[in-house]
Formats: sequence, structure tokens, C-alpha cells
Amino acid sequence: MKSLAELEAIRNKTLGSINLRNDREEGTRIVVGMATCGIAAGARPVLSALVDEVAKRDLKDIIVSQTGCIGMCRLEPIIEVYVPGKEKVTYVRMSPEKAVRVISEHIVNNRPVKEFTVSEADK
Repeated sequence: MKSLAELEAIRNKTLGSINLRNDREEGTRIVVGMATCGIAAGARPVLSALVDEVAKRDLKDIIVSQTGCIGMCRLEPIIEVYVPGKEKVTYVRMSPEKAVRVISEHIVNNRPVKEFTVSEADK
């Protein structure tokens, strides 16, 4: 870095890319609950499996991210899938194997895996 102007240019470029990620409305978001309860229940391997499967399949317009507490600790690990124009789907008691199946069936083939959803959790 040679000047404040160069530093300012780097800052503006970085802020621009962050804003693009936050403001985008297209594409699918997969959010993993990574609060203490989620991590203790096994959310890290679930997050890794999702990221790896999205990369392996070279899926475009898919964002895998993390959040804090989703509020249903007894059902952790939890992931939420947001598809534009559709209702959010909440998956509970996830494992890396279940996460790969969610990518295959829900994300790729547009068929939510109902047996993993919150509505099926206590049946």
C-alpha cells in the first residue's frame, strides 16, 4: 500500500462486494444454526457437508451461511433453506448424510425432504 487513496479504493471495493452479497434477492440461501447448542449437537460437520456438496456439484446461486441461535435447541442441528418465491423450509436433527440428501433432493431436484422438516420432528 502506497497511499491513503489506495487504501480507500481497497475499502470501497470490499464494501461493494459485501453489499452485493447482503442485498441479493436471487438465489437460494442455506443457513446453518451455529450457536453453542448447534455446535454441541454437530452443526460444524453439517455445515462442512453442505459447503462441500455445493462445491462438488458446482451449484451456482447457492449461498451456504451460518447464523446464531434459531431457537429450537432440542432440535439441533438445524438448517433453513430459503428459495426465492417459496416458503422457508426448516430441517432439524441434521447430520452430514442428511445434509447431502437435502442438497440432492431439495436444492437440485426442488423436492423438500419432508421427513427431516420441523413439522415432522415429533411425529
